[in-house]
Amino acid sequence: MRRNLTTIGFDADDTLWHNERFFRITQDRFAELLADFAPADHLHDRLLEAERRNIGHYGFGIKGFVLSMIETAIDVTQERVPASVIAELMAAGRDMLRHPIELLPHVQETVEALAQSHRIVVITKGDLLDQERKLAQSGLGEMFDWIEIVSDKTADVYTRVFAQNGDGAHRAMMVGDSMRSDIAPAIKAGCWAVHIPQGPAWELEKADIPAQNSRFFELTTVEGLNEIIAKIG
Repeated sequence: MRRNLTTIGFDADDTLWHNERFFRITQDRFAELLADFAPADHLHDRLLEAERRNIGHYGFGIKGFVLSMIETAIDVTQERVPASVIAELMAAGRDMLRHPIELLPHVQETVEALAQSHRIVVITKGDLLDQERKLAQSGLGEMFDWIEIVSDKTADVYTRVFAQNGDGAHRAMMVGDSMRSDIAPAIKAGCWAVHIPQGPAWELEKADIPAQNSRFFELTTVEGLNEIIAKIG
């Protein structure tokens, strides 16, 4: 019997394992270090402006985040930021890069089960070395048929990846936490898409919920994915 759905793509950060909360912890530390120069809400806004400005230069990930924090610290202190603060921000970035991987609930058993019945791939963005490290430490890497690390996620990326590693976007599903990166472009490419949010979204990953669409689903945990897949067939 010909399946409707043959290939399932997973985002990595905050879909397979915890990630965003470590950025928030580091951002709180950033605000503490610069509390004598600006209030936390102002620092948040200035950092977000720097991140938005720098994505085209540094891409997504921890290294770009740290560079944006340093740039913001220089700006808000009018170039008077102490060298010790810069050193602490760099150390915080290294701590993030070394942080052990913590899988989200039900990920291990869900990925193991789907690997027996479907082609499964990872489609993630960010720093190449960091994403490779996370996949290696997660213990999940060998379960996937393909791993694609890209600079950004667009409909064209999903079309290409699912054509090369499956039966095309129309017989593929994308699972992720970001409406902007995982859901909207996947639906535009013709995929099914399952949104599993993990707390408040980063400002630069926010997007409108898709208009009524039979290919869009939303879950609270990955545990419900098997039921959706069974309905699609």
